[in-house]
Amino acid sequence: MSKQQNETDELTCHVVSSITAIAEDEWNALLPDDYPFARYAFFTTLEKSEVIGRKSGWLPQYLAVYHRNHLVGAMPCFLKTHPYGEYVFDWSWAEAYEDAGIEYYPKLVCAIPFTPASGERLFVSPTHDQRAVRAYLLGGMRSLANQLGCSGTHILFPTETSLSSITHYGYMERRAVQFHWFNRGYETFDNFLATLTSRRRKNIRKERKSISVQNVNVEIREGDDICPSDWQTFYRFYQRTYLKRSGHTGYLNQAFFEQLGASLTDNLVLALAFIDDEPVAGALYFKSTHTLYGRYWGCLAEYENLHFELCYYQGIEYCIKHGLHRFDAGAQGEHKLMRGFEPILTYSAHHLEHQGFHQAIGDYLQREHHLIQQYLEDAKAHLPYRMESQ
Repeated sequence: MSKQQNETDELTCHVVSSITAIAEDEWNALLPDDYPFARYAFFTTLEKSEVIGRKSGWLPQYLAVYHRNHLVGAMPCFLKTHPYGEYVFDWSWAEAYEDAGIEYYPKLVCAIPFTPASGERLFVSPTHDQRAVRAYLLGGMRSLANQLGCSGTHILFPTETSLSSITHYGYMERRAVQFHWFNRGYETFDNFLATLTSRRRKNIRKERKSISVQNVNVEIREGDDICPSDWQTFYRFYQRTYLKRSGHTGYLNQAFFEQLGASLTDNLVLALAFIDDEPVAGALYFKSTHTLYGRYWGCLAEYENLHFELCYYQGIEYCIKHGLHRFDAGAQGEHKLMRGFEPILTYSAHHLEHQGFHQAIGDYLQREHHLIQQYLEDAKAHLPYRMESQ
């Protein structure tokens, strides 16, 4: 028997309903970088605040692969009874199942709840056989889905580099487009503006000037400088904005933000807007060593261009000041194009147990790939950069 075969035979896969069943140092040791949404503290915050769990329709089913009692692989999986909070839209698939008299829910997803930010989804120890542990994780996910009576398994927002190792096991690839800003060594915000066309440059300056005209002052707080009252204030913004936009108060609660401030202190940046020393709006970012992630926003009232200032321009300035390479400002948003954000592909992977639907949707996704690529190229054609700057 080969050494690789022997190691594979000694692997065992466990399913746990709380990440606290896994040691924090062992979980974090699997992570390839400091992507904040994969950290142990992020999942414990989701659990302790009860924004995930049976009542929310996000039931944790973490997969943990061990080799001789040492954790060598993990996947954050969830049993889902609805499509909300995923940002990969499969409502039409569920409707097709319903029309055929087949249950689409529950389904099993590997994802970061409420977070459309790409990152590694299959965590494997760098000291172990990557291919063997990935295969064991994917096999374990499929086996769990069958045990739970799921219609299929879905891996949302994996990295492009890990996608091929997932589709190798029969998963269908799906693509979408987001808009990210890239730091090309700018020293100041004006250096960035200088790369844009005159029209776009003037428009951004006009939008930013309107902030001071409205007597709005913006403060950036991060780490320990974000105090408990800031979280209470921000949650009020978040709740009110969700209520106005969606008719509900959002997926997250005040406990989530307060616990987040205590557990992921070094990964958080909060932009707050004030008028006469009274806070009126805020935007919350997460950060790694190379990327800024814009995640949540809220306000008490509508102010001209304040969303653009807090959610885009303050983020760009932060990246420039701190030397971050990329700014992922969240899902969707073609209006980001004219502000210097560039279209990029994001991915998801899907396996449906019903072979007829798996094949039919696979055929559809192949056609969709061409449409997505056309959209990407068209979006690139509308970038506001001067030709010599591209």
